[in-house]
Amino acid sequence: MEYGPINARVNNKVEGMHYRVYNPKEVEFLDMYNSSAHRAYTRSLFFVLNKAAHEVIPHCSVHIDIPVSKGYYVNLIKPKDCPDEKLTLAEVDAIRHRMEEIIAADMPIHRHEVETAEAIKMFRESESWSKVKLMEGLGQLYTTFYDIDGYKDYYYGSMLTSTKQIYLFGLEPYFDGLLLRIPKADDPSQLGEMVRQDKMFEIFKEHHRWQNILGVRTVGDINAAISKGYSSQMIQVSEALQEKKIAHIADEIAARKNVKMVLIAGPSSSGKTTTCKRLSVQLAVNGIKPVGISLDDYFVSRDKTPRDASGDYDFEHLHALDIPLLNQQMNALLRGEEVELPRYNFHTGMSERSGKRLRLKGNEILVVEGIHALNPELTAQIPEEQKYRVYASALTTILLDNHNYIPTTDNRLLRRIIRDYKYRGMSAQETIRRWPSVRRGEDKWIFPYQENADAMFNTAMMFELAVIRGQAIPALEQVPENCEEYAEAYRLLKFLRYIKPIPEDQIPPTSLLREFLGGSSFEY
Repeated sequence: MEYGPINARVNNKVEGMHYRVYNPKEVEFLDMYNSSAHRAYTRSLFFVLNKAAHEVIPHCSVHIDIPVSKGYYVNLIKPKDCPDEKLTLAEVDAIRHRMEEIIAADMPIHRHEVETAEAIKMFRESESWSKVKLMEGLGQLYTTFYDIDGYKDYYYGSMLTSTKQIYLFGLEPYFDGLLLRIPKADDPSQLGEMVRQDKMFEIFKEHHRWQNILGVRTVGDINAAISKGYSSQMIQVSEALQEKKIAHIADEIAARKNVKMVLIAGPSSSGKTTTCKRLSVQLAVNGIKPVGISLDDYFVSRDKTPRDASGDYDFEHLHALDIPLLNQQMNALLRGEEVELPRYNFHTGMSERSGKRLRLKGNEILVVEGIHALNPELTAQIPEEQKYRVYASALTTILLDNHNYIPTTDNRLLRRIIRDYKYRGMSAQETIRRWPSVRRGEDKWIFPYQENADAMFNTAMMFELAVIRGQAIPALEQVPENCEEYAEAYRLLKFLRYIKPIPEDQIPPTSLLREFLGGSSFEY
């Protein structure tokens, strides 16, 4: 293995290379092309960064924050007695240089398992309060932590065994913090391309401002709030902040008098449909009547559908849609003409005439929702001034603790597992099996166009994981141990058990989460 082994799948559970085998096991070694191994590499890089930062700037606070620009934004807060509050270029260079020294020194990464009370005492002495709060709320008897040359830290998941295994990284200034760059998932010999994602970064920062209002930043904060009986207040304020954001987007659309088409895009299980419905309500408040158009009805007949590399129909391909017909009909509607909308028959795989005729009235605008809605090619023939683009995604901003981020894709995967299980009769095993293919489609057809949005809307709720765990855990527990998907199910189960539950009956019927949990007052 050129980029491994990083860790291993042992009896369909992912373990680090520290793992000792005493009895017969089935072992599959994993390299950087595997998502679990890639996460272990990234975690170990976080560890080295934290050690280096604390040596260069003693008593600083490091927050591994959000995935952005093909890397991770790191918020480094200096001690109050530092003369310069902001990070200097010299300090960034010094941290990078120290990381390179730690890696070159081939320092072992030791794994320790101790009683949780001892770990809490250790992290309290080092003033790692987010770890203390997390561990106090878990109720576990034993806790694992790691150390590099005496620097101790807690990380969720497996780690490398030596710093020398880190062969590639980048570190540079990014806004008011740092950007830690990591190897590409599909080509581990290269760093991910650094692309500016200013709008995405701002939506993350906006959610941090919301978290400050609620006083919740980490899972430990959420668990403490639930234990103290504040879950209802947390839900009400979170829902109100989200509704206020949707209302603001509707106000902005209303202020642009030329807008006749709202395009809403987002990845799988991002809550596009409910976002569309709630935005339509707020547009109505502004005196605008929304007319919904489903891109699904513009699928070409199956014999014209593009195929992927394996020869299967690629329904996520842009040209699985009849783009010329869409542009022709949308322009006709915008000119005030009447059109007959198509209908796609999913049973026969044929595009049919629907018999449904449509003409826009003076106060009506089109609301078009679909994964390709932000792709410029989709509506290339429609004047730009008549379009307003919204990007919706579940961008998790809650951290496990200051050094352990929660992947945003985990939130969407859990939503999809619940939805598929509840409404489509699909097992969690099947959803997990299909997820990599879904992600590849998103990387190709959705994420490259997200910065085209006029507005971004974060559909993730701060309390969300505490609610959806109630339906996700039973679905995940049904994944058999003897299948490959068990490793991912086990990882998600282990993670969800870090979070205290909130009963779903506390969630209002208009909540975006109802799209997945059921019980929504909207019709789907």
